[in-house]
Amino acid sequence: MNFSEFAAAGVGVLADFSRDTALAAGLSTTRMRDLARVHHAYYGPTRFTRQQRDALALAEGMPIDQLIHIEKKLTRVATAADRWRIRLDLVRHRGSFRGLTKRADRLIDLPTPAPTPACRFSRSRDGMRTMTWTYTERELADLEHLLRTGIDPNTPAAAQLADALAALLRDGETVPKAAFRPIVIVPIADWMRIHAGTGDEVELTCTDGTTMTGAQYLHHQFGDVLDVAAFHPHHGAVNLYRGQRFANTKQKTMSKLLCPGCAFPDCKTSAETTQTHHITAWAHGGMTNMDNLAELCPFHNGVNADDRSGRFGYIDNPNGRITWIAPNGTDIPMTTPGAMELLFD
Repeated sequence: MNFSEFAAAGVGVLADFSRDTALAAGLSTTRMRDLARVHHAYYGPTRFTRQQRDALALAEGMPIDQLIHIEKKLTRVATAADRWRIRLDLVRHRGSFRGLTKRADRLIDLPTPAPTPACRFSRSRDGMRTMTWTYTERELADLEHLLRTGIDPNTPAAAQLADALAALLRDGETVPKAAFRPIVIVPIADWMRIHAGTGDEVELTCTDGTTMTGAQYLHHQFGDVLDVAAFHPHHGAVNLYRGQRFANTKQKTMSKLLCPGCAFPDCKTSAETTQTHHITAWAHGGMTNMDNLAELCPFHNGVNADDRSGRFGYIDNPNGRITWIAPNGTDIPMTTPGAMELLFD
């Protein structure tokens, strides 16, 4: 069995599963329990025999790790009938692990506790310790803005940010409020709700990685001039400029509206610190037009496969939606929705 076959091994490999055989083969008890849970769902006794038969057929070809993930998610569902209903939906999924997680979380509607302010420190290791700080997004956005001032974009940012923070703490300087210049993406339906007085709880996305409510939007001072950008539901942002290697200021602004953060999935870099990327590389004839631009962090801009082959995948924009194409060809949408998703999806 080669690696591709191993990664794609589905529920059929568990037909004759045995706990004793699994343990004798050297599997961990955790792995054994995960496999036993899947085996029980698809091959164990149940009064939902028709659903089990249908699920077994649908699960054919689904990677075993995704089946394990489904069963772990289903442990939070109270009734067997609901578990089978959700299971039958989830085994139809074909795509990424992250996509499966998002689909499961939509179906299993459990309240997620809001994060609270916290500061934690790890134990020392080789003379180093780790601090994790959870605080209001606006305060931390101000801090990140200050720390990124003056760092070298050609070298890894993490160590430079750590040194800048240490220097700030040693000097006892206060963190100035950053000028609030990120772009706020406001779908027209939400804009109408906000200005009608019924949109206080609307959550708007900003290109610096933060969010604001409809109430905060109304109270914020944006100045006397408000820039407005229009987007077509299928073709994306309006084509503003063509014919030069580097995007102009307006194009960069609209590209940030399309990508409020780096377009690679799960990258946490906000659009305020990304680079404007040519989807079809300039060297390959790609124009500097809005339908060929996306926002990527320096790392992902460097590893993006311009020739559309390689282990990091590449960025595309089918139907005007910025999307990462995995090496196996799977389409993965952006982690943070941009203007096209907020306006038209």
